[in-house]
Amino acid sequence: MASADYLDKMQQRQNYRNLWHTDLTSAITADTPYCCFALFCGPCASYLLRKRALYNDMSRYVCCAGYMPCSGRCGESRCPEFCLCTEVFLCFGNSVASTRFLLQDEFNIQTTACDNFIIGFMFCLQQVACIFSIIAAIVGSDEIQAASQLLNCLSDGVYCTVCACMQTQHKVEMDKRDGKFGPVERVMHAPPMQQMSRIDQAVPPPVGYVPSYPAQPAYGQPAYPQPYGYPTQSYPPQGYPPSGYPPAGYPK
Repeated sequence: MASADYLDKMQQRQNYRNLWHTDLTSAITADTPYCCFALFCGPCASYLLRKRALYNDMSRYVCCAGYMPCSGRCGESRCPEFCLCTEVFLCFGNSVASTRFLLQDEFNIQTTACDNFIIGFMFCLQQVACIFSIIAAIVGSDEIQAASQLLNCLSDGVYCTVCACMQTQHKVEMDKRDGKFGPVERVMHAPPMQQMSRIDQAVPPPVGYVPSYPAQPAYGQPAYPQPYGYPTQSYPPQGYPPSGYPPAGYPK
């Protein structure tokens, strides 16, 4: 049942749409000092990253972040710090991978094809080195033994380098999560209905032409303001109509 749950979780990760803030190839340039720290002291970096991924709340700690069959069965609740130290030193590879899965599931981050290729190359190189070591032990050939030692050194170097880049990738992603790169970008949403309504919006001023309709006055105000010095007496003024009006010859 547990293996089926793990398989379903792996299939769900294939549908994630977010990306890492930095990929494995550019992780060393994204934070070079931390990458060097993770390279020479990988277990310490793994401990700090897992604790930070749990928001420094060790009561949430589960061995291998709950992704292994032993998770929850190692007495983590009694002494989570000691269990995490044991995990990062004895199961270093699993500790790095578990932190990676934890971040991917929290932020819906997919693994790019380039990252998959690098991780797959690391695993394949380890398998080839193991096969050569077995063949060298069976055959006893000095040439095969030398080739197996060379492959073992190469696979160990690639493994340490990839793990350091992965941990740097995790650290940069949590820097982004914690707002160390500035405010977090928020998803744009549609404005509320009262903001989308055009009923209460002002009519934009005319551009390039004069409207053919007169401007509507506000209540209690004259339609056209009187210019400065305009007479204010009531209509009709005295002496209206003028004398001699209507003109001669105009029918009464």
